[in-house]
Amino acid sequence: MEFETRAIHVGQDPDPHTGAVSVPIYQTSTFVQDGVGEHRGYEYARTGNPTRTALQTVLASLEGTDAAVCFASGLAAEDAVFRLLAPGDHVVIADDVYGGTWRQLDRVHARFGVTSSAVDLTDLDAVAAALRPTTRIVWAETPSNPRLEVLDLAALATLAHDHGAWLVADNTFATPYLQQPAALGADLVVHSTTKYLGGHSDVVGGAVCTSAPLAEQLAFLQNAVGAVPGPFDAWLTLRGIKTLGVRMQRHCANAARIAAFLEADPRVAEVRYPGLASHPGHALASRQMRAAGGMVSLRVAAGGDAARRVATATRLFWLAESLGGVESLIEHPGVMTHASVAGTALQVPDDLLRLSVGIEAVDDLLADLDRALG
Repeated sequence: MEFETRAIHVGQDPDPHTGAVSVPIYQTSTFVQDGVGEHRGYEYARTGNPTRTALQTVLASLEGTDAAVCFASGLAAEDAVFRLLAPGDHVVIADDVYGGTWRQLDRVHARFGVTSSAVDLTDLDAVAAALRPTTRIVWAETPSNPRLEVLDLAALATLAHDHGAWLVADNTFATPYLQQPAALGADLVVHSTTKYLGGHSDVVGGAVCTSAPLAEQLAFLQNAVGAVPGPFDAWLTLRGIKTLGVRMQRHCANAARIAAFLEADPRVAEVRYPGLASHPGHALASRQMRAAGGMVSLRVAAGGDAARRVATATRLFWLAESLGGVESLIEHPGVMTHASVAGTALQVPDDLLRLSVGIEAVDDLLADLDRALG
């Protein structure tokens, strides 16, 4: 089956009891057992829930992995991956990465003996030099947050595997509709399902898609630690996934128009969008991705204060953190989503703005940006 068909049908057969075409919301904390220790696949809702199972099944299909394990948030999913490590293990992480990921690694897991190095993952020689005998994970976001770097997942997988490490790919920005990191060699694919997968800014969640052995370890952590999504959260994400393909087409088309407009505007010093020929990763993105995505970053020519003014002057691009919803958002990463990396090698330029381009009429969005830049 093609992607769009699987998004609607895999793991989502009509309810056998009623014929309902929507997966039921199993809003229950426990399940009656037929005998002592004899249950029908579910015993307690932290351990498993049929609505969550449906979501995990379709996510694994879309990412092309054996299994998927869902969590209460994207950071809960990342936490579970880092919990696979032991004291003394080392992580090579991109120097352009979501601030919450760096904060969790540097300020939480470092307390338990996990070490890390922030490296420009577009420079494969630098990656090779950063690998140690204790390196267990190479952590890649592509496109990255917020500079939209494009990373060569196949090459990074080869480097990681040659050193006995896993490649973890954060596929939140691209979604499985635009790229499948597992097919390029990634061992674990993480998502904030809050973003494009949910798609409507009404649910928080996370997921890890991976092999059966690693999924078994993650499912143990999912149950032991308890950072699980509720059934209604799983249902909302399932609902969003059904339209992922058509939404991503519109996100990408709108973002491409906006990126081209901004690149031609003298009020903008730089535009980062993988679909532009000027992007250093354009050729790689063209090979690795179906399209360039719905995220655009720009640097305002007049500097940081002007960038803040632009961020507060838009009317259709709402000033808010997060991304991937049907509505357009604008944010100042240095103050908002990436404040936790201020003063580090990951610090974000003060004149940088990040756009999550929605599915509104693109001419209205262009007029909104033109007015705000003025």
